[in-house]
Amino acid sequence: MTSKVIQSANYTAIDLFCGAGGLSTALERSGFTSVAAVDHDRDCIATLRRNQEKKITIADTARKYLEDTKLLHGDIREITRADLAPADAPANWRPDVLAGGPPCQPFSAAGSGLGLNDPRGQLFQHFVRLAEELRPRFILFENVAGLVTAKGKDGLPGGALKLIQSHFESAGYACRFELMNAADFGAPQRRVRLYMIASCDDNLPTFPVPTHSDGRLSDTRAWQTLGEFLAHLPDPLEEDIVRPTGKRADELVKLRPGTGLKSGGIVEANRPSGHWGYRQDCFVADPTLPSRTIRAASTPDWLKTEAGLRRLTWRECAALQGFPTSWEFEGARASRFRQIGNAVQGEIGEAVAKTIVDALGCSVAVKPASAPWPSNFMKRVRYTAMEARVNGAHRQAAKAEKALMAEASSHAAS
Repeated sequence: MTSKVIQSANYTAIDLFCGAGGLSTALERSGFTSVAAVDHDRDCIATLRRNQEKKITIADTARKYLEDTKLLHGDIREITRADLAPADAPANWRPDVLAGGPPCQPFSAAGSGLGLNDPRGQLFQHFVRLAEELRPRFILFENVAGLVTAKGKDGLPGGALKLIQSHFESAGYACRFELMNAADFGAPQRRVRLYMIASCDDNLPTFPVPTHSDGRLSDTRAWQTLGEFLAHLPDPLEEDIVRPTGKRADELVKLRPGTGLKSGGIVEANRPSGHWGYRQDCFVADPTLPSRTIRAASTPDWLKTEAGLRRLTWRECAALQGFPTSWEFEGARASRFRQIGNAVQGEIGEAVAKTIVDALGCSVAVKPASAPWPSNFMKRVRYTAMEARVNGAHRQAAKAEKALMAEASSHAAS
């Protein structure tokens, strides 16, 4: 990380759904002190404890990451204000920021897609409950872009986000949403995520202006490419390197960077020749662009090197996610990839956190009001609704057929 670090640490933050610490470390680099961090994943909390014990210095400061932070392994549904507040905090104590990214799998294209029907898709309610108990000055919420078009209880695209917003507003918070790409803020990764900033007493901040672009924006620096970034990292350890074998190696070696092996085509009403994509585990990275999104899977993109094809290592993925270079991870290899891929990317986390720092101390006489959704949100919602009208019946039939085939296969096996 090379961005300028704010020296002050007078502001306090609590990180719900903290994972391996991607957002916590970004908040601390931005000038916040982490009071508490919570996650249900045992490996994540073990990772945080390990790095807390290492006493890693925050660059350009005398502070240490997670110094005196309460690290809580538990179910968010059972966590209360008493668990999160400092032991000696007065009854009226409140954190400056309550941050977190509830599980994204229910709304992710790579996940279950069940949305609010997935129990994990309802955990935002406990985020709201803790906001009501703690009354933070600001809330920082992060999730996948798919949440913008996720269906609500009415079955309409966009309904899930409207429901989440209404819950925070009922708790007294004005909300502002945006979709932002980490590459636009100096990260060597194209990672588009949904962010929400909410305020109950202070000016509702605007989101930071991009500092980098692919050339579409004037007065910005060029995106940091994957090739440029990797050139400054140490050579990977042999024990971390995974190379393709057999038929897979023969297929991958023929691909040019920026392409992958195609998935099977799905015929749809508006795609008679098939709707295909690249198989997630069979893509060759383009070093002239920022990396694709780092996923929570142990099958990241392949690299073409002088020594042959290899996958990005988990250490390289952690660096692309903006973790401090000396950050260590507990758990098996698959767990490390999961912790890394589920984290909030560091550079963009800092950029958003610093807009909140700028807004602290700017109380307003009139209670802030929620900002309207960005125009690109409504475009996404309309497109998703159109797609459902055109292809919905076909997709439901295909899903039912797949379920019947799986059931038949299960009966045959038994």
